[in-house]
Amino acid sequence: MDEEDDALEERLGPEIPANARPKAGDYGFDLEETLNSVLSIRTHIPDDAFTADTLGTERGGNAALINSDGLVVTIGYLITEAETIWLFDSQGRAVPGHVVGYDQETGFGLVQALQKLDIPPFELGSSDSLRASDPVILAGCGGVEHAVAAEVVSRREFAGYWEYMLDNAIFTAPPHPLWGGSALIGSDGTLRGIGSLYVQQSTDGKEPIDVNMVVPIDILKPILEELLRYGKTSKPPRPWLGMFTTEVDGRVVVAGVADNGPAQQADVQLGDIVLGVGGQPIDDMVQMYRKIWSQGPAGAEIPLNLQRSGDVVEVHVQSINRGALLKGPQLH
Repeated sequence: MDEEDDALEERLGPEIPANARPKAGDYGFDLEETLNSVLSIRTHIPDDAFTADTLGTERGGNAALINSDGLVVTIGYLITEAETIWLFDSQGRAVPGHVVGYDQETGFGLVQALQKLDIPPFELGSSDSLRASDPVILAGCGGVEHAVAAEVVSRREFAGYWEYMLDNAIFTAPPHPLWGGSALIGSDGTLRGIGSLYVQQSTDGKEPIDVNMVVPIDILKPILEELLRYGKTSKPPRPWLGMFTTEVDGRVVVAGVADNGPAQQADVQLGDIVLGVGGQPIDDMVQMYRKIWSQGPAGAEIPLNLQRSGDVVEVHVQSINRGALLKGPQLH
């Protein structure tokens, strides 16, 4: 295998086993043409970027072409603070791009290709209509060899440790090995979501299964015009604490804090158990985020009720706008 083949394999990831791939005869649309609308994306981030340590300086994944002028949607962590962006089609042809917009609340990122892409774009479909057991395709760049014939295993809330939450995330299985920015395609060939994570999910007390978490495309539609025009939405940014949490035995536990972030400055400590926000008890991360964000926009003081070494303490965290820490066009 030569260097060019190595580079292609790195961009596209491993091939999907033949028995897990979609088959053209199962669909009423041109499968090959539709899969060509999925691109590969590679980004370089400066060494001194805020996210360089956690997300790396060389990032790669997938993206979906959504209009004939070269507008591409991907998952935001691939393009956050990106200095350079390259898009590749399924034939390996490279086109430069630049960040158009990034929305921390949904997790979507938009990129504009700077040269002509002779590829038909996806039509945006309905993610709200997807239900458990519905057949879908989760596709990376590279055609059918890099696509998974999957099904929706659940629709539910999702809370991420990095202060992120979705009300109605999509979970699919079997999982795609290069899930970041992958295109969730409905049985009609429309784009239903963008792949974000590889996680394990337990259902009905059974053994956990490996799934992909997909961000629903319907939550992009109301903010798309603002992202195109301003690079962000007009919605006030949520308060950010720089507090990373996890759920352990039915309790929300602090697993880490961002260096010099608001939580660290307020003396939130590793191992603290979050009992409540402003005296209102919380049972899980979803409740915690909702109560934190209800305190006001970024800049609001967030009162946390913590259990530490058997004692109950209250700390007041002076929240900030996380976007102010990031390099690039999302700074306003």
